[in-house]
Amino acid sequence: MLKSRSTSLSNLTYTPNTLLASASQVVPENDLGDLSYVYHSPEIFRLNYAEMENNFKVYIYPDGDPNTYYQTPRKLTGKYASEGYFFQNIRESRFRTDDPDEAHLFFIPISCHKMRGKGTSYESMTIIVQNYVESLISKYPYWNRTLGADHFFVTCHDVGVRATEGVPLLVKNSIRVVCSPSYDVGFIPHKDVALPQVLQPFALPAGGNDVENRKTLGFWAGHRNSKIRVILARVNSARIADSIHYGCIPVILSNYYDLPFNDILNWRKFSVILKENDVYQLKQILKGIPDAEFVTLHNNLVEVQKHFKWNSPPIRYDAFHMIMYDLWLRHHLIKY
Repeated sequence: MLKSRSTSLSNLTYTPNTLLASASQVVPENDLGDLSYVYHSPEIFRLNYAEMENNFKVYIYPDGDPNTYYQTPRKLTGKYASEGYFFQNIRESRFRTDDPDEAHLFFIPISCHKMRGKGTSYESMTIIVQNYVESLISKYPYWNRTLGADHFFVTCHDVGVRATEGVPLLVKNSIRVVCSPSYDVGFIPHKDVALPQVLQPFALPAGGNDVENRKTLGFWAGHRNSKIRVILARVNSARIADSIHYGCIPVILSNYYDLPFNDILNWRKFSVILKENDVYQLKQILKGIPDAEFVTLHNNLVEVQKHFKWNSPPIRYDAFHMIMYDLWLRHHLIKY
């Protein structure tokens, strides 16, 4: 399945005509099991994840009008549902604390997408966000301890990225959890976090190891609003998370793009990663992948599906917990 989220990203489904999948391995919810090879450092991940579950605390600023821009989750449907799920999950989770003195990070509950839905202009959004952040800085002592390095906000719509670009304090200092992690929007990999954009609800159940029934080499969809998309328009697609949900191996065509959980998951174990110039040989490259390699990629893909799923309430290793783990990693870099 292939679809572009930006000028540099595409997903593709690779499905040979005749493949026999081995029985999928079962990973217990409370363990990584034998599938540790899909992680860069499985033992470190296991230990750090357990420490995060036991110790991580986040303080949510209570200020803001609950009927307008702040503190109200976005709807849990559509292509920006990840933002709403995070807002709801963080309130339900064990990570939330009402004591700011025990918090490792501070969540700034702004929803630029919600403002957009009310017809607020980009210029007005920037002013609203800036005034809100400045009010937190003047009212509380926490921002000034690190100049905002231990603060984060979440936005799935590119409108959130655009609306906060005019607030340098957020862009340069705080952790941005965004669905548009390309470098042309100022994404800083060691500081910011890539939020998986998940279309909710999915039209069909998650795809399993049914590769023998898959007869389409590639699928791409999207508007032809960039050169690479024009070239790809002869094929067909959906976003990365859609591909993973339906059991379709993502093909990433990008020179500069940070994938969700890239510092945790080894994407080369369950996707095909290419340079943008490879688009001209894309069909030959995909047809040249051996069946055995495809089966391995596909089996691995099915096993990482849980990391790209939102739940309410959240469950271990799902998208919410993976985002929290990424934030847990970031907080260790902050110096007081």
